[in-house]
Amino acid sequence: MPTGVLLSGGLDSAVLLAEEAACDEVQPIYVSVGFPWEAAEREALRLFFDAFTRPTIRPLAALTVDMTDVYPAVHWARAGQAPAYHTPDEDVYIPGRNVVLLGKAGVFCAMAGLDRLVIGTLDHNPFPDATSAFREAMARALSLGLAHPLTIAAPYAGTGKAEVIARGERAGVPLAFTLSCMNARVGGSGFPRHCGICSKCRERHEAFVMAGVTDTTDYADRTFID
Repeated sequence: MPTGVLLSGGLDSAVLLAEEAACDEVQPIYVSVGFPWEAAEREALRLFFDAFTRPTIRPLAALTVDMTDVYPAVHWARAGQAPAYHTPDEDVYIPGRNVVLLGKAGVFCAMAGLDRLVIGTLDHNPFPDATSAFREAMARALSLGLAHPLTIAAPYAGTGKAEVIARGERAGVPLAFTLSCMNARVGGSGFPRHCGICSKCRERHEAFVMAGVTDTTDYADRTFID
């Protein structure tokens, strides 16, 4: 039975998709909630799938659940004011993000007859909805509420981003067609540009350096990169 793979357009979920697809059929799932960077994510995913095709990868399921009426307009994720380059990872916290993503994707999986859903959560993720206890509880709730058995797994929960990059490089994943930026915008005919000055761009670049893999990302501002 195919596995549902929750995608964001980023490095971790792209490599996870590739590794899952090497073992079995997969159903990629993207959930839009109304944040400013999502147009760039969707374009990144379109270009990624142009560059990376496998017979075991089903067409992307693009889902929507509007959360703009929940988060206040001043919240950084709605206002488009991404945490700066040197800010800690905790500053990007969006309350309940995985609750929403897994909830919507879980209902989709039940309707599609899928019984396994995976997410690219990494080691040392500090947020309460990124724990194994949360995932197990969420899977139980969805299984009960939908009368459909569903497991939720995070295969990279004990893995750092540098290792994910190294694995993606070995697997032939087009890492240049992944998007990590919270300030990226679609423009022109090319891949959305990373801003180079948000904390997600820092996390991405540092992981490439740690992995010993050349970072070919097009950063609009390279002040902190070079």
